[in-house]
Amino acid sequence: MASSQPFNSFLSSSLLIMNSHSTSAAHHHQHRTSKLVTKCTATPSTVNTVSPPPPPRINFSTKYIPFNSSTNTPTTESYSLDEIVYRSRAGGLLDIQHDMKALKQFDGEYWKTLFDSRVGTTKWPYGSGVWSKKEWVLPEIDNDDIVSAFEGNSNLFWAERFGKKFLGMNDLWVKNCGISHTGSFKDLGMTVLVSQVNRLRKMNIPLVGVGCASTGDTSAALSAYCAAANIPSIVFLPANKISMAQLVQPIANGAFVLSIDTDFDGCMKLIREVTAELPIYLANSLNSLRLEGQKTAAIEILQQFDWNVPDWVIVPGGNLGNIYAFYKGFKMCQELGLVDRIPSLVCAQAANANPLYLYFKSGWKEYRPLKASTTFASAIQIGDPVSIDRAVYALKNSNGIVEEATEEELMDAMALADSTGMFICPHTGVALTALIKLRDSGIIGPTDKTVVVSTAHGLKFTQSKIDYHSREIKHMACQYANPTVQVKADFGSVVDVLKKYLSNTGLH
Repeated sequence: MASSQPFNSFLSSSLLIMNSHSTSAAHHHQHRTSKLVTKCTATPSTVNTVSPPPPPRINFSTKYIPFNSSTNTPTTESYSLDEIVYRSRAGGLLDIQHDMKALKQFDGEYWKTLFDSRVGTTKWPYGSGVWSKKEWVLPEIDNDDIVSAFEGNSNLFWAERFGKKFLGMNDLWVKNCGISHTGSFKDLGMTVLVSQVNRLRKMNIPLVGVGCASTGDTSAALSAYCAAANIPSIVFLPANKISMAQLVQPIANGAFVLSIDTDFDGCMKLIREVTAELPIYLANSLNSLRLEGQKTAAIEILQQFDWNVPDWVIVPGGNLGNIYAFYKGFKMCQELGLVDRIPSLVCAQAANANPLYLYFKSGWKEYRPLKASTTFASAIQIGDPVSIDRAVYALKNSNGIVEEATEEELMDAMALADSTGMFICPHTGVALTALIKLRDSGIIGPTDKTVVVSTAHGLKFTQSKIDYHSREIKHMACQYANPTVQVKADFGSVVDVLKKYLSNTGLH
């Protein structure tokens, strides 16, 4: 763990940066915007040529309110998004409430046409999959304060071969949220949070930086977006519990990284204590700002289906903010007239970190946090999820289900998916395992339009794939392993090996 001397130096230098930030911000933004737009320029074939409707000439607004899953009665407690607050007065979670009355002044067709017209544009900031829905995310933020890498707009992949071969399905899709700036869906939320912090610092609110506890992907997103905005980032990581590819990202982006001898839940406890004492902004999903960006993935799925609603959406769950974000995105589209229903949601957990699954199996009668065991799906290795109440609310209001995956099940599912042309992360393996079980039980039918949310890029988890295909995982059969074949460097040996391979595969 880092000593106090470099941390004190970090705070001092951060204060100097903050004091000079307001005078250089305009120039910095102009330079950064130019770079980002140049990198994200779409080719002419991808630019949407639909004539956009005029932008709404009305002041939309948002505010924090207490999240209350037991009642929809109005509350008098609310906070401006420009206040630094993470919990309600009663200690509960907060939610961001939009002025739905104002948004409803425009019908569903207006919003669909507006959002569709922004796909592929390079006009700042609407080329982002998040900020193309700005009016539904952070409508009051100035475009000059937005920190974006044109995240979102991720591929909705038709998993034709996997669906037909292993599940008897022809309408299976994988939402590749991991094809993003830092390789995970966390970019969707972090662009919103860091943009708001950028706004607060320009307002001279004393924040020396942004901090998070992370199992890997959150820290990668935070450090990248903070680096783009010249905002210091502080990361608490559980020692020896994340992949090297995940660890190198915050280091490369200049974050102040503390490797702490505890698990994610221990890191989360520490960062909450630290942000309560020091002028460091909390970036974990306890902060509801991130969920506003993450909900746009749900809106994007509907958009990619030409505003048709899938029957099922399966989301891996750890800290459980994302399942609520998807619910919120779908529900907002229903309430504003873009669609007439929402899909049933499935939250998929690793069996080694499954408090929500156990709660669901008890009929929502008994919730117990637990000590998460090691899982290859390291980003969801969380035993005491912050957003448990949010997740339960989402599932109860979407006719939802919770499933689990053992380590062998998730690794086998990952191998099967990869064998059909995908290259998924272990967390997507958890979601695919949930799908396999729900197909086997008949809950999901062969013609049901189903979306599996892939939360991170498989390249972040290559070691787990290497270990599987090398059959080096203890107590695991690795039945779908595809190991390399050692052969002598002569023509005869190579031909013999190839003939045997072609004979076994029926290709010769």
